[in-house]
Amino acid sequence: MSKYLAIVESPTKAKTISKFLGKDFTVLASYGHVRDLPTSAAEIPAEVKKEKWARLGVNVDKDFEALYVVPAEKKDRIKELKANLKEADELLLATDEDREGESISWHLLEVLKPKIPVKRLVFHEITKEAIDHALQTARSVDENLVRAQETRRIVDRLYGYSVSPVLWKKMAPRLSAGRVQSVAMRLLVERERERIKFKGASYWDLKATLKALSDPQLFDAELTHVGAKRVATGKDFDPDTGKLKNPAEVVLLSESEAQKLRDKLKTVTPLVGEVEEKPYVQKPSAPFTTSTLQQDANRRLGYSVKRTMALAQQLYENGFITYMRTDSTTLSAEAIEGAKKSIKAEFGPEFLSVDTRTYATKVKNAQEAHEAIRPAGTDFTQPDIVRNRLGPDAARLYELIWKRTLASQMKDAHGTRIVVRIDIGDAQFRASGKTIAFAGFLRAYVESSDDPEQQLSEQERVLPKMVKGDKLSLEMIEDLKHDTQPPARYTEGSLIKELERRGIGRPSTWATIVDVVLSRTYAFKKGAALVPSFVAMAVSALLEQYFPKLVDYEFTARLEADLDNIANGEMDNLKYLKGFYHGDKGDGLHGLVSSGEEKIDPRIVCGYPIGQSAEGKNVEVRIGKFGPFLSDGERRSSLPDSLCPDELNIERAIQILEVAAKGPTSLGADPQTGLQVYVKSGRFGPYLQLGEIKEGEDRPKMASLLPGMTPDTVDFETALKLLALPKNLGKHPTLGEDIIVANGKFGPYVKCGAETRSVPTDEFSLLDLTQAQAMVLLSRPRTRRGQTVTKAGPLRELGKHPITELTLTIKSGKFGPYVTDGNINASLPRGVDIQSLSMDEAVNLLEARAAKIAAEGDNPTKKGRRGAKAKATKKAPAKGKGRSKKE
Repeated sequence: MSKYLAIVESPTKAKTISKFLGKDFTVLASYGHVRDLPTSAAEIPAEVKKEKWARLGVNVDKDFEALYVVPAEKKDRIKELKANLKEADELLLATDEDREGESISWHLLEVLKPKIPVKRLVFHEITKEAIDHALQTARSVDENLVRAQETRRIVDRLYGYSVSPVLWKKMAPRLSAGRVQSVAMRLLVERERERIKFKGASYWDLKATLKALSDPQLFDAELTHVGAKRVATGKDFDPDTGKLKNPAEVVLLSESEAQKLRDKLKTVTPLVGEVEEKPYVQKPSAPFTTSTLQQDANRRLGYSVKRTMALAQQLYENGFITYMRTDSTTLSAEAIEGAKKSIKAEFGPEFLSVDTRTYATKVKNAQEAHEAIRPAGTDFTQPDIVRNRLGPDAARLYELIWKRTLASQMKDAHGTRIVVRIDIGDAQFRASGKTIAFAGFLRAYVESSDDPEQQLSEQERVLPKMVKGDKLSLEMIEDLKHDTQPPARYTEGSLIKELERRGIGRPSTWATIVDVVLSRTYAFKKGAALVPSFVAMAVSALLEQYFPKLVDYEFTARLEADLDNIANGEMDNLKYLKGFYHGDKGDGLHGLVSSGEEKIDPRIVCGYPIGQSAEGKNVEVRIGKFGPFLSDGERRSSLPDSLCPDELNIERAIQILEVAAKGPTSLGADPQTGLQVYVKSGRFGPYLQLGEIKEGEDRPKMASLLPGMTPDTVDFETALKLLALPKNLGKHPTLGEDIIVANGKFGPYVKCGAETRSVPTDEFSLLDLTQAQAMVLLSRPRTRRGQTVTKAGPLRELGKHPITELTLTIKSGKFGPYVTDGNINASLPRGVDIQSLSMDEAVNLLEARAAKIAAEGDNPTKKGRRGAKAKATKKAPAKGKGRSKKE
């Protein structure tokens, strides 16, 4: 009987696949790539260290030959794989089906050098049927896919390692540039420029509350016309000037004009003008691709793109969904059959679409997978089962996928839309209604809601029966003010949508793009919005001026198309790399970088202009070694990290500089210590400080101002109360712990033991909070983003520990399920079934965790339990050992 060694990327995937293979199969994980381009000088082999291209890791003069090295942490893994390979008769490479997976398989071949038959297994879901089919249709490693992935890797390396040093030399250290990263940053910056340029405007209109004489139901109508002219709305204003685009075509009501019209119409009897009823049909959306899943999870569940992909990976590796990196909207015959069965069982046969629905993939050259993201197999797993196995966060994402897949094969929703024109004197109002005759797919999935039933009721807006000429009763009429709004900033989801629309990036790269932009001091989050930093504004301006080709949207999209052509065998990768790096007339990457290094003047590119002061001084944000700061040539000031570029106009900039020039303001001396109480401004905004900073002494006590407070309004008494925080209000009579009130990173809060609650400042005064008020807050349910959070009970209770007799339970945590005895928490290994975990396995996990905590507590070179930084120690090289050879 032949013996088989199958290699996948992760241990969870290995465990899941093992369930479908026989005893003759050994399934091991490579833990991702086993080799890559060097990431540090220490990884570069000695024999090439002095080569001018060694830092790049790519020999640009020798057909772009890549220098691949095996990281130290992967060497033991390779030894294990090689040892198992000796016992096998056949090697099966079962890495993911996209280019990245193909590349991992190729690297495994290059490192392991097998002398036995090798087969490449490809599947997009981890089910028995899919694995059996993959075994029957095994192929060899696709060299075209490998070349495409290698070309992407080399291009990204050349770009980053060539352009980033220019930023270090000309602007500031630790900055970075990237082929797609810099383009994504440019999108954020351009939107912020639009917001800076934006000029707001105000306009007024009227809202009437009406009632039909034969029906007591009230309904609202909005003013649309005065006389023959349409009333101006937000879309009629030019965002750059704040003025009307076509003033002759619309009526712009001022506040006084709106009030005058309101008073005039109060005594006029409304009449029904026209009644228009039209049937409508609403079709379901296609099943999820990577992009649409990331957008929906971000919008509906509040998951970051990184979190979404981590959970999707977990679902895929445990066999619950198909492969999660895909730009295809196709459903297989098995998937459609599974969807039909689930629709009949969940909603009834009357909701099943008569014809099988198919969806065209909108992305050109869709290639990352052959099917949309959907529940795996033909018998879709129920969300509750996923919840028990992987916890609530993974289950919520799975339910989203499950619902969207079912909805894609359900009947259309249909109903009637009604528009009524109502005449009140010479003014026209509009009332609209909507009825849903048949909910169809909306019963399973509503685009903007987690609760389809509730959303359906909210979508309907029923108007009373009306016909032309009917008289109505005017119950109320009010004037309303509206302000035009600047263009909205991108969220993680909308940024990915825009990148996809422009053909930039691929399913396997979008999450990384967003993560890199957020982690490189180029953007921060304000709520869900992505705000570019001042560093991003300056870096983007530099790249646009000196490297316009490299941040051009069409150029970046063409590169993606070229990679697709290489993957399809239609383009030579070496020819492409030569064109990218050398170009035809010095317009390649190398020539652009050389030219940029010569022309870029740091004095100019490190400044981001804000405007001119009354004295004619140029006020600008300068990018310095330690970050951005504000300057007018003479004065300078740090800037709050949370300050958005569109919020810094010339008036605010001058105010910041003036405050900085004055130095800290003393409010008086603390009666207890005699130290001065200062109001100061720093990177994180205004704050209080008790005493001076003196070298060799402890840092003085500091306290942030509460939301709504400003340095001008805070008084001495308030300052002393703020500096007294955190404050102990006494022991809780029931919980037995001290009640602590404090002002934290996310605002005021009260804490008692493990219980923490925010202090709503519109209801309580943090500085004067009493013990009784704190107990009221602690008695309330926890909330998150405005939603009540019910304290989750255990996922499973295992029983009493055989030695300590403490009760062992499995709970859901931020990073997945874990077992606990109330003192020690131990994460469950990925893929472990919560329901099948035995008491012995739980005890072993807790003992291992306790031993690790004890070891880290005794070893100062380990990262301690409280997250203290490890002290770096240099290890002397072993005598007689030379450098390892290039792999």
